[in-house]
Amino acid sequence: MDIRNKANRIRLFNFSTPQMRAFHFSWFAFHICFFGWFGIAPLMAVVREDLSLTQTQIGNTIIASVAITVIVRLLIGVLCDRIGPRKTYTFLLTLGSIPVIGIAFANSFETFLLARLAIGAIGASFVITQYHTTMMFAPNVVGTANATSAGWGNLGGGTTQILMPLIFSGLLMLGVSETLGWRLAMVVPGVVLFFTGIGYWFFTQDAPDGNFSELRARGELPEATGENSAVHSFLAAAKDIRVWALFVVYGLCFGVELTINNIAAIYFFDKFDLTLATAGLIAGLFGLMNIFARTLGGVFSDLFAKQGGLKGRVRWLFIALICEGIALIAFSQMHVLSLAIGIMLVFSLFVQMAEGATYGVVPFINKKALGAVAGIVGAGGNVGAVSAAFLFRNESLSYQQGLFYLGITVLVLASCVLLVRFSDATEAEEASAYRDAVGDDAGAGALSLR
Repeated sequence: MDIRNKANRIRLFNFSTPQMRAFHFSWFAFHICFFGWFGIAPLMAVVREDLSLTQTQIGNTIIASVAITVIVRLLIGVLCDRIGPRKTYTFLLTLGSIPVIGIAFANSFETFLLARLAIGAIGASFVITQYHTTMMFAPNVVGTANATSAGWGNLGGGTTQILMPLIFSGLLMLGVSETLGWRLAMVVPGVVLFFTGIGYWFFTQDAPDGNFSELRARGELPEATGENSAVHSFLAAAKDIRVWALFVVYGLCFGVELTINNIAAIYFFDKFDLTLATAGLIAGLFGLMNIFARTLGGVFSDLFAKQGGLKGRVRWLFIALICEGIALIAFSQMHVLSLAIGIMLVFSLFVQMAEGATYGVVPFINKKALGAVAGIVGAGGNVGAVSAAFLFRNESLSYQQGLFYLGITVLVLASCVLLVRFSDATEAEEASAYRDAVGDDAGAGALSLR
């Protein structure tokens, strides 16, 4: 897919260009989706008492919250190729608000499980975020753009852990019971999701020169038929072993992050005998690292590409994964609260940099099937989360043991990165595109405040 007039700089405080409007709306939409997706996680200690849930049942709801996202992410990437990210995001946000608000009516394990299953669909928002920024930014900054938009979106995992207990506490101060309080708290992200979807429709466009329908009408973008059809692009991506290697890799980083988002608050609540608000605050620190950590992963990916081309991007991804695995194992062995928090932050840094590094590679796998590639790789994150969740639903296995085994898995499967290779022709083509993008704005940094 040949998209013209991509931005070669990220001007953070410039909202006048379609590139920067897409950048800001995409990360904000993903951020809000995290509120809906994981808003219930920091309140699980209350929900557990209200609905009389066992550890196995809680584990099943965790699996449900990320399982459906696997399927939706596969479909959403193909849908982006067909109708564009603007329409796709609008539909996902507005429709996704319904089950977020609907979880307030859950009165049993079964209804709560179904609600979390339906809510999991909005986790596919990540694929649209990465797709949209890839449409808007040139090769010299696409790694940074993808990592920053996704990182600031993932930041919702941290702010959710902090704000949802505060919203819940505020409702209790107004005289609302705990049983009603957690239900009313979930209405807040649902309403915000709906209005964000409306804003996405009116303030963004698919590409720098217009929406996909306009580009196709002008003959600047091929019709989504024949070899450019959704089915053809998906099959092309599915036949590439590199896509499945990155599928596994993303499961090792984003899958791990989703798992931590689901269990961190209740882990600190139980292990260190903390209050719900304190446990949520500490758990929130993990997600708050996204404000810069995932961006760093993308920045380093672009820097490694400057020196080593696409091989450099792959090399950096492998380094980040190895460091993540080591830090996760260390975190699992912490018994002192202060040390646990410190190691958790180091672990968070590397897991999020690995995520940024992954999507520093994705845009270069197959440009004609970008949505399909982004969707399959993104789905890998949720498959990783589902797989990891089985470690934490077993009554005979403590959360601490589960974290240790998860760290070992990351170290072993990091070798999948070695399957991601590029031909000499592709290396030369992307090196030329990188030089051209830099040459268009010589001397300027990737990130700018103007």
